[in-house]
Amino acid sequence: MIRSLVAAVCLAVGSTASAQELGTISFPTSGSAAAQPEFVRGVLLLHSFQYPDAANAFRRAQALDPRFAMAYWGEALTYTHQVWNQQDLAAARAVLQRLGPTREARLAAAPTPREKGYLEAVEALYGDGGKARRDSLYTAIMERLTRDYPSDDEAAVLYATALLGLNQSVRDVPTYMRAGAIAQDVFRRNPKHPGAAHMIIHAFDDPVHAPLGLYAAQQYSQIAPSSPHAVHMTTHIFLGLGMWPLVVSQNVIASGPDSSRWQAGHATAWLLYGYLQQGRYEAARQLIASLTAHGVGRPPMRGPLANFRARYVVETARWDSPEAKALDADFGVAGEDDYEYATFGAGFAAAKRGDRKRASELLQLLSKRNGNALQTVKPGAAGIASVPVILELSLRAELARQDGKIDSAVALLRRATALEDAMPAEFGPPAALTPSHEALGAILLAANRSKEAADEYERALKLQPGRAAALVGSARAEAARGRPDAADRAGRTLADNWRDADADVRSALRPR
Repeated sequence: MIRSLVAAVCLAVGSTASAQELGTISFPTSGSAAAQPEFVRGVLLLHSFQYPDAANAFRRAQALDPRFAMAYWGEALTYTHQVWNQQDLAAARAVLQRLGPTREARLAAAPTPREKGYLEAVEALYGDGGKARRDSLYTAIMERLTRDYPSDDEAAVLYATALLGLNQSVRDVPTYMRAGAIAQDVFRRNPKHPGAAHMIIHAFDDPVHAPLGLYAAQQYSQIAPSSPHAVHMTTHIFLGLGMWPLVVSQNVIASGPDSSRWQAGHATAWLLYGYLQQGRYEAARQLIASLTAHGVGRPPMRGPLANFRARYVVETARWDSPEAKALDADFGVAGEDDYEYATFGAGFAAAKRGDRKRASELLQLLSKRNGNALQTVKPGAAGIASVPVILELSLRAELARQDGKIDSAVALLRRATALEDAMPAEFGPPAALTPSHEALGAILLAANRSKEAADEYERALKLQPGRAAALVGSARAEAARGRPDAADRAGRTLADNWRDADADVRSALRPR
């Protein structure tokens, strides 16, 4: 779901930027002097994942030089989106057919050994066999190109990009570190290379490694200011470091200059999350209201808007708010989001406001949609499998807590934390709408088990640095266990994050 939102936004973006506003690369080819600028523009757009714009640029290069093999290579490559695990095989093969009817004919159109290598790579990418096999063959050829042409920065960056998608979008940390190191080498040679900065960010956009990507994040939006994706991508690092003002400001820019045209998509989802972590609940509420008004009559927006409402309600603990009621009435049983945020959010809000009947109904619905996943999903499963189970466990735990069954609630949340801890690292706002370590910490703190609670909040802050709810809980737990210095540290961080918070948010530390 997260990647599909990213892709939808990036694929919808148009661009009229000059090459200078997209970064600087050197990619000599045998194409004509007239076609080369459009080819370079296509590669620059490709590096910032603006795939339709890149394809158009490559087609313009083909029109200027119909036998320009690399222009067809570039257009074909726009139909594979490695980081998002997406590929349009038929469209890519159709491009290659326009260059030549057979593999041999197409390779013959490339006049140099280096260009033949690039063509061989896409031939493997769109050849026979399953996607995983073809991805592996493509990556191996790109690795060979980097050995044969060690000064070719484009081969290096495209190889790094291929590595990120090699495990079919599941983050394999050693491979990601390898890709990041390759991109860093290019970035040192060319600090204006958009692809190098972009791949550094993708390689390191988790809380543990985010500091390694900070400089690239600070530079990328300046390297390619005309790319909305470049502007947004910086926040993959900023969010991982809890740098909320930059998360907000960059996603405002990335969402577009005309807020009346904003949609419930990737950049606005991150903007909403940034507002919530800053304690700017009114700004978050107004954003949802605006997106809802613009999304009227657009069914594809129902699921994303449900997600937005669910995150707002859970983060603010405004269980009786109009957003909570709208979530329940309009989206609580819609089932239009992969992670079941809407069903969980409506059920959790109902439980918190004492509507046990509605909470139980929505728990049953969530359980029905999960099927037997509660018994079969094991630690290590991807988010799409683990998150709905984590949410079901969290809702069951809340109802058990209300029944006074504290040990049962703790046991349910321990199962949830095991799943969450073992999930492959993902970028962005927490996939589990209510991070399970925070939920467990709250129950333990209420049960006067302050040391255990503090440990849970510490783990929560390692997974999601700077989260407001975890900081509130940590400050309370540390104070309760007699560690005022640790409580003060958490409180100071929270105060810094909330320096622009709404007055009513600053005046009260809301229990979760």
